[in-house]
Amino acid sequence: MRVSERKIDDLVLGFWRLLDWQITPQQCLTFLEQAIEAGVKHTDHADIYGEYGCEAEFGKALALKPSIRDEIKIITKCGIKPAFASLGLAGQANHYDSSAAHIISSAQQSLKHFNTDRLDVLLIHRPDYLMNADEVAEAFTTLKQNGDVLEFGVSNFTSSQLSLLQSRLDFELVTNQIEFSPYELKALDNGSLDQCQLLDIKPMCWSPLAGGRIFAENDEKAIRLRQVLEQVGSEIGESSI
Repeated sequence: MRVSERKIDDLVLGFWRLLDWQITPQQCLTFLEQAIEAGVKHTDHADIYGEYGCEAEFGKALALKPSIRDEIKIITKCGIKPAFASLGLAGQANHYDSSAAHIISSAQQSLKHFNTDRLDVLLIHRPDYLMNADEVAEAFTTLKQNGDVLEFGVSNFTSSQLSLLQSRLDFELVTNQIEFSPYELKALDNGSLDQCQLLDIKPMCWSPLAGGRIFAENDEKAIRLRQVLEQVGSEIGESSI
């Protein structure tokens, strides 16, 4: 089966700010049920979101209704060691770690946080410029053979980094999660989208509404963009919102 034929939905629900929403696990579950009813079944996470707290909070919601786990796909990310002040690391630099040991231990921690027996998709969150592609391939293969992770991908990788890692794998990466929106189009210029197409890897966009900037009232770029979207929407008979 080609990567483009695999079931990575066009709409993915992100839980980066889950703790900031200040909702209970029951409210999170209700929100998730409403998303599923609307046809959104892929959820996006990362081990570091909420200073390592968001995965576990989402897991609490899943625990209230275990059967819902089979209705969704969990996409999560690993590979960053942030200098969170809460960890006593204020003022230090973030570190990136794509070693086999870190990838495997991070995946195992995520399994515990979500209280699940598998991760549907695991991504390397940011490029580690000291990345050993063979070592990453070893970690991915181990996790796949153990049934801990079903599919793998990357996030924010350049076209050359993506090609290098794919060349070391016996199976296909399913996505490169990149910043892309009508407001932010750099992926058109840096080759990221072209390389996804060349390798038949489906891109997944983060910040598709540019963090709300697309709706800014005092941003000339956003104003012009909305006018274009409204015109396109009118031409095809669709709402621009």
